[in-house]
Amino acid sequence: MDKKRRDLTDYLDYLSDIKKFSPNTIKAYKQDIDQFMIFFNFEYQNLSRDKIRDFLSNLYLTTTNRSTVSRKIYAIRSFFQYLIQQGRSEKNPMDLISIPKADKKLPEILTEDEMVRFLDELPGESLSEIRNKALIELFYASGLRLSELTNLKRENINFNERLLRVLGKGNKERIVPFNRKAGEILKKYIALSDTEFKQSSEYIFLNYRGEKISERGIEKIVKKVFKKISDSGKNVYPHLFRHSFATHLLQRGVDLRVIQELLGHSNLSTTEKYTTLNYSDLLKSYNKFHPRSESDPAEE
Repeated sequence: MDKKRRDLTDYLDYLSDIKKFSPNTIKAYKQDIDQFMIFFNFEYQNLSRDKIRDFLSNLYLTTTNRSTVSRKIYAIRSFFQYLIQQGRSEKNPMDLISIPKADKKLPEILTEDEMVRFLDELPGESLSEIRNKALIELFYASGLRLSELTNLKRENINFNERLLRVLGKGNKERIVPFNRKAGEILKKYIALSDTEFKQSSEYIFLNYRGEKISERGIEKIVKKVFKKISDSGKNVYPHLFRHSFATHLLQRGVDLRVIQELLGHSNLSTTEKYTTLNYSDLLKSYNKFHPRSESDPAEE
């Protein structure tokens, strides 16, 4: 068993050192492969297709989420591919298993009116309120991922050009602009933060102890602030600002490839989920442009 445990340890080191996967992704891979190993009592070499099907049947009994099952199959398949490359396995038992297509969910967003109203109503008196306002403004202004926001450093910000230098997934760097309002509140927050903590931190957003704020800390802030201001009943979470950022730009005519670059997506297909129109947009366009519609374009 020690040797088989070492297979997994070596693979996780490979994901961290060579593939540069995030700690959260590596943790998920470990859990998925552990589950697979334990199911087969660590006898995972030379598995038949029937045995793999037994494992998959067990997966479907414990979860109805096809995305979760797909992730587990992909993690296990990648693990065996690594073993083959290292000469530790002769075949990949997952090769004959198809990955179920995940249910496509449209990203939840705030409308432009909801977002503007929310940002305008954010309180900005105390240091914590100004910090909250600054991070939410910057979230929506830049479309950053939550991890990118928490790891943002002073050296990454160019206030004169209003640009952010962001290190995204896979250590891929990109340049993202931000707007004047976000820049103004950000400057104000940094100045007050320096006065409060008597020293400058390399990170922008800090907790009450003057340390880099955690992703969980921002999640709590977003939910608490939105609940206090809005009665819309929407489930608000940090990534919603990124979804709203992309959707609003697309609705205003920004090219999809520009949005792809701003978001840091490797594949355009990831960005294309924002292209789905809602029914009101669809109906408006149909009535305006279809030759046989009742709407007269001259009246629009």
